[in-house]
Amino acid sequence: MTILAVASQADAQVAARLFRGLAEPTRLALLTALLDGERTVNELVQAVGGKQSGVSGHLACLRDCGLVVSRPGPGRSVLYRLAAPSLQTLLRAAEELLADSGHPVTLCAEQGGEQS
Repeated sequence: MTILAVASQADAQVAARLFRGLAEPTRLALLTALLDGERTVNELVQAVGGKQSGVSGHLACLRDCGLVVSRPGPGRSVLYRLAAPSLQTLLRAAEELLADSGHPVTLCAEQGGEQS
């Protein structure tokens, strides 16, 4: 019999911070909008709707959770991108898990407009 180790408190806190970033529909929409590459806040507002202040707040949360990174863009803009390519793998795994539980969703569109 294999005994599974319980995550340390520090590891659990890091993981919980990651899942906090995924636990809100607008933040998930922002992450999926960034699957195609870098975008400015204005582009993300257009992609997901809402107000700029709200989107900026969600982006700050995603940055704090380690899911997105930012850099200065042209002029006064800021460009956001996914912090790691493995985030797409995580979103695909979420699609599979939800489908297995009877709730199929599409979070990651395939290249060329086809959906998974």
